Amino acid sequence: MTDQQLSPARIEKEKEVAVIASSFKKATSMVVLGYQGMDVPSVTELRARFRKAGVEYRVVKNSLFQQAIKGSPLATNKVLEKALTGMNGIAFSHEDPTAAAKVVKQFRKEGEKHEKLQVKAGVLESSVMGGAEVESTLATMPGKNELRAMLLAQLQAPMQKLLQQLQAPSQNLVYAIEAHRKQLAGE
Repeated sequence: MTDQQLSPARIEKEKEVAVIASSFKKATSMVVLGYQGMDVPSVTELRARFRKAGVEYRVVKNSLFQQAIKGSPLATNKVLEKALTGMNGIAFSHEDPTAAAKVVKQFRKEGEKHEKLQVKAGVLESSVMGGAEVESTLATMPGKNELRAMLLAQLQAPMQKLLQQLQAPSQNLVYAIEAHRKQLAGE
């Protein structure tokens, strides 16, 4: 069939599959969320938090998502297949792999309305984890900025120690002179 023979609905679905596939390929991680039972203001707040954290959030039809991941190792994963039931949203983290999981964990802690958000599954690179593992493992891992800070601290430590060693003789001389002055002054 050519584009002229396809119905407008079919063309829209193919565009949506292409957008989902693109997001999936660019993502460093993703979290599958069930939002059934949540009210509109809560979902709007969640979307705003995702945007602020640099996470792309999309409500997707399960069949379109499955078409988008066809050909990837995840297409036949049983955990992901089980998670793709009911109404789902997918949070794609493009920069920091832990961003979406951290936003979800913090969001779920903030009241009864927010607890209705279900974490169904998560994907980090090509490994799939269950919802509980997303909150306990992925959400507690250090983020990209935290890892950078840790690396910077490790790189600075030898320089700081060297500087302390270089300053020690002059400090010791000052202490010795001060001690001698006190001794002469009878203090």
